Amino acid sequence: MFTRQTPVSTNHPTAARFSHQTYLVRKKFWQFFGSSFYVYDSNGALVLFSKMKAFKLKEDIRVFTDETLQTEALSIQARSVLDFSGSYDVYDSSSGQRVGALRRKGLMSSFYKDEWVILDNADREVGLIQEESAFLALLRKYLLGALIPQSFNAQMGGRTVATFSQHFSLFATKLTLDFSADPQHQFDRRLGIAAGILLCAIEGKQQSN
Repeated sequence: MFTRQTPVSTNHPTAARFSHQTYLVRKKFWQFFGSSFYVYDSNGALVLFSKMKAFKLKEDIRVFTDETLQTEALSIQARSVLDFSGSYDVYDSSSGQRVGALRRKGLMSSFYKDEWVILDNADREVGLIQEESAFLALLRKYLLGALIPQSFNAQMGGRTVATFSQHFSLFATKLTLDFSADPQHQFDRRLGIAAGILLCAIEGKQQSN
């Protein structure tokens, strides 16, 4: 059953950062330890920043409002250690509220199209994020790797609510998040941005193996 999610309140301390229709997630390359993720709005302004530590058995990704790491906006926490089909709970750091979760379809993502299940805050399946083209997914996995950028559709209630489009780049992972098909915010932007960061972090790691 499709469950409509509650939009971020305008009184929320970081509400403006979750009100944009499009975002660009950029993963910085050439870091010896860990990964950094920059989230920009359509004007190129930095709205969120995340630094993921290396060598952690259980991922705990913290997302801040900027590079000073003073104000935490989101927390993305893996439920299990080294889980092949990982589930990641997404929390609003200002309220401690669990927004929802994202679960990677491990077997499907390893051999076919990358897929993630969208879960609401009661762990009910409310949507799916999956690669658009099966042909390109197979070509990317088994022949050309990162030379073929990934494109994903997020669907909830039988319709597309967001797209995630990777840009070809030799020096950074860049992913555009487009929520323009979802003006009613049925797909919580906090969960959508967390998905974008995970797509860059987890699927990007798979491509480099």
